[in-house]
Amino acid sequence: MGFIIAGISACGSPNAEESSAPVKTSVPASSAETIPEAQEPTEPKPKGSRDNTPECLVPTAPGTVVYENEFTHLDASNASSGYVVVRYTGSSPKVKLQIAAPTGITYTYNLSSTVQQDEVFPLQCGDGEYMINVFENIEGTQYSMVFTQPIQLTLTEEFGPFLYPNQYVTFDSSSQAVAKGAELAFPCNNDLEVVSEVYNYIINTISYDYGEAETVQSGYIPLVDEVLATKTGICLDYAALMVTMLRSQRIPTRMEIGYAGTAYHAWLSTYIKDIGWVNGMIEFDGKDWSLMDPTFASNTKEEALKEFIGDGKNYQVKYIY
Repeated sequence: MGFIIAGISACGSPNAEESSAPVKTSVPASSAETIPEAQEPTEPKPKGSRDNTPECLVPTAPGTVVYENEFTHLDASNASSGYVVVRYTGSSPKVKLQIAAPTGITYTYNLSSTVQQDEVFPLQCGDGEYMINVFENIEGTQYSMVFTQPIQLTLTEEFGPFLYPNQYVTFDSSSQAVAKGAELAFPCNNDLEVVSEVYNYIINTISYDYGEAETVQSGYIPLVDEVLATKTGICLDYAALMVTMLRSQRIPTRMEIGYAGTAYHAWLSTYIKDIGWVNGMIEFDGKDWSLMDPTFASNTKEEALKEFIGDGKNYQVKYIY
């Protein structure tokens, strides 16, 4: 049976509400500015008391719990850790994966179809039933379901979905972003200091790529090492790079996608032991407030930023990765 999957095209405005990948973000024209790249310190900082050794969790597909047909191979062996591994095995050139979460939110992803490969997708909305569906393109925006499987989830690792890599936040122990995260965490004494070091590095180093924002396609996947090397990116790139650095430092971090005012946008929140989930604004030094939105903070004057974020109500989360 054929039908239409709505909202899979590129987004960037309120009318693209059903898509799960932001394309660009806007800042007030009067407040945009370029912040110069941070200067490297002349002397290395002393080692902090916190262990900065990276820890990159590796998703696996051991095959102990598998659902499959001629179109899809789904390995749910580690669903209790907060992820599934999916491989498309059909022949359609254009394939979508949808995961309907127990919260009522449906996440839509592109599945690799030209090369059959395992891809990792988070189960990030807590305990309950997740419905895993795969669709092949018929023509235009018409898709036909070729695989469906419910999964009843009880998480055994509360923060698993926000520590493992996934399709939107891809990294491993060889990633330069992981090494840079360890370097930034070197002088830190606790997790909050790591968040501060990583955040300040990104907002002072990465520049917004307006050209990419104008041309990027729906389904764009960040390459964190490329962002680190070029020091440019869009909102997804900023968020994915920071999430990579923090997750590889054992700090649970969520990439959050939704609306900043009327702009479809990506930012993040992170979990600090004895504090909880830190989102919206963080007071790093007891005096100056900073937003956990590295894209906006790196491209907007401080006073304009404070005026925009207000009490945080301008930010509305729709998707979490």
